[in-house]
Amino acid sequence: MTQMTIGHLYTSLHAGCASAVARVLEAHEVDVEFVDLDPEDVAEAMEQGEVDLLVSAWFPRDEKFAGPGFRVIGDLYQPQISFAALRVLGPVNALTSAEVDRVIVAEDSREILEKALKQLPALSSLPLEVVGEAALIGRLEKAQADGESPLVVATQPHAVFHTALLTLVEDPDKLLGGEMSARMVLREDVARKADTDLLDELSEMMLGNKVMSALDYNIGVEGQDPDDAAEAWQRGRLIPRDA
Repeated sequence: MTQMTIGHLYTSLHAGCASAVARVLEAHEVDVEFVDLDPEDVAEAMEQGEVDLLVSAWFPRDEKFAGPGFRVIGDLYQPQISFAALRVLGPVNALTSAEVDRVIVAEDSREILEKALKQLPALSSLPLEVVGEAALIGRLEKAQADGESPLVVATQPHAVFHTALLTLVEDPDKLLGGEMSARMVLREDVARKADTDLLDELSEMMLGNKVMSALDYNIGVEGQDPDDAAEAWQRGRLIPRDA
C-alpha cells in the first residue's frame, strides 16, 4: 500500500499523535495525507471512506467507531480525566472549602465533573469556572500568581502536565472514571492491503501520556509544527529518556 489518509481531531494533542503515527507509516514507504476533523464529523468521514486510519479513538468512550468494516489496533496512550491542584492535597473526597476555593475545569471534562460533584457535597457549592483546553495553562499561572487554591479537573495527557504547575489529587472512588485506551481505527479493506509488518509495528506502538503531554505542549504552547515535534519524539529529543 502506497498511500494512507489519517484522520484526527483538530487539536494540538491529536495532531501530534497523528504526526507520530505518520512517521511509522512513512518508514514503510507509505505516503500520508491528513484530514482534520470536528468530533461530530468523525463517524461520517469514516463511513464515507474519507479516512483510512483514525488517530486516535478513546476506548471505551469511542466504541461507536468500532463497527463492522473497521479494525481497532494499538494502545498509544492512556487518557484519564483527573483531579489536580497547585499544591499537594489529600484525597478529593476529603476536601472542603477550607482547602480549595474554586473548581477550574477544562471544557472537555465539564460533563463528567458535574456528575462527580453530586457525590462531593463539600465542594458542590464552590465557584465553577470552565476554560478551554488551550487556555488552561494561562489560567492556572494566574491562579498561582494570585494565591488562589483551585481544584483542577483536566484530562491527561495535556500540555499542562508537561509543566510543574499541577500535582495530581487522589480520586479513590474513581468519580471521574477510569483509565481509557487511545487506539487507532483502521478501515478493514485498507488493513487487508497493508503490509503485515506495518500493522504489527502500529499495534505495538507506544507513546504514553508523558510523551503526549510533551507533544501537546510543544505544538500548542510553543507553536512547533506537529511534524517537527513528531521528529523530536522519534529521535528521543522530546523528553529525556528517563523522564
